[in-house]
Amino acid sequence: MPRFDSLSLREARRIAIAAQGFASGASDATAVESRHARRLIGRLGLVQIDSVNVLVRSHYLPLFSRLGPYEAALLDRLAYGGKRRALFEYWGHEASLIPVEQQPLFRWRMARAERGEGIYGELARFAVERRSYIDSVLAEVAACGPMGASELSGAGRGAGGWWGWSDGKRALEYLFWAGLVTTAGRRGFERLYDLPERVLPAAVLDTPTPEEAEAQRALLRIAARAHGVATERDLRDYHRLEVADTRLRIAELVEAGELLPVTVEGWERTAYVTPDLRIPRKAPARALLSPFDSLIWERQRTERLFGARIRLEIYTPAHKREHGYYVLPFLMDERIAARVDLKSDRKACTLLVQAAHTEPHASPEAVAPPLAAELRRMAGWLGLERVTVVGGSDLAPALAGALQQTGADASIIPDDPAAAGSRT
Repeated sequence: MPRFDSLSLREARRIAIAAQGFASGASDATAVESRHARRLIGRLGLVQIDSVNVLVRSHYLPLFSRLGPYEAALLDRLAYGGKRRALFEYWGHEASLIPVEQQPLFRWRMARAERGEGIYGELARFAVERRSYIDSVLAEVAACGPMGASELSGAGRGAGGWWGWSDGKRALEYLFWAGLVTTAGRRGFERLYDLPERVLPAAVLDTPTPEEAEAQRALLRIAARAHGVATERDLRDYHRLEVADTRLRIAELVEAGELLPVTVEGWERTAYVTPDLRIPRKAPARALLSPFDSLIWERQRTERLFGARIRLEIYTPAHKREHGYYVLPFLMDERIAARVDLKSDRKACTLLVQAAHTEPHASPEAVAPPLAAELRRMAGWLGLERVTVVGGSDLAPALAGALQQTGADASIIPDDPAAAGSRT
């Protein structure tokens, strides 16, 4: 049991980085196999899915950031590889890939969704008003699945408004929330729906359904280990639990001695750790992070841990963006040291750096060489031949120079560095 009741901020950062699987840093020395990926995702608890493909879809990045270059098809096989699949899709932290053995822990959420609870208001109303139609969609999936929303008979076309969804897509998404259908695979990025008994391993489906309170405690245990050190809000956000549920379950875990309250330097609220916590002496990670990476997806926690205010600027008008369109923070030696706006130019076989900014505590000269190495490694993983700096900002000149030092990358700084960060 830990012999402390307080942590320094630096200790909290090291704990968080190690808990997320970064402590040893990514390595190219060992080929990444499915067992490595399964172990990592089991440690994280889930990986968030996102459709934006300007660089690479987000769910492929966490494994690269922690394990190094790997075959992206490996993750696809784990998620969609028949009855022996290791992952399934569900609403964990938003749409997520989750270890299949955890499916029973989400059945309480599925049951609530079937009752119209805990889902978007429009979808809840649709479930009440169009029940017979939803039943017919479920019957069609049972008869014809796996199938996409576009393949439903009489599904109609999407319209403006509510995500542009057709009635068929709304019905399928309600059934997905309720656990009555699941993702059998994807066509491009289109979800293909089928019955759980035709998709998930029988051993998972046969697992008894835990009581709601026990399932929530289990999810909080997963979140606590994935965080290392976390406040109530952090723990709640990891699986998007309700406030009232989270407070009850944390109190129960504390009473049982499974969570221990601690204070963290500079944090206003109590944090929690597991009894077997060990504080790493160092956490020398160097990694480019997806904007949806579980280390940083809770923005208030990221600001408390790293002093970095991170915002997703995809939906921000170009002229108002501060750091760029698809921005990856660069984790270096226990701090977020820089942010780079990246894009895969697949036709030109080039990884484009559209903007590169250092954090206030970091210097371009210190950040540029390790960042250049990480960018080159990412380019190789993505099958791109070169890294080209096409946008300005404070880090761009040093980064271009560091890339040129490798002798393998064409790096160009535009005549007007002020134009950086506005490209999409």
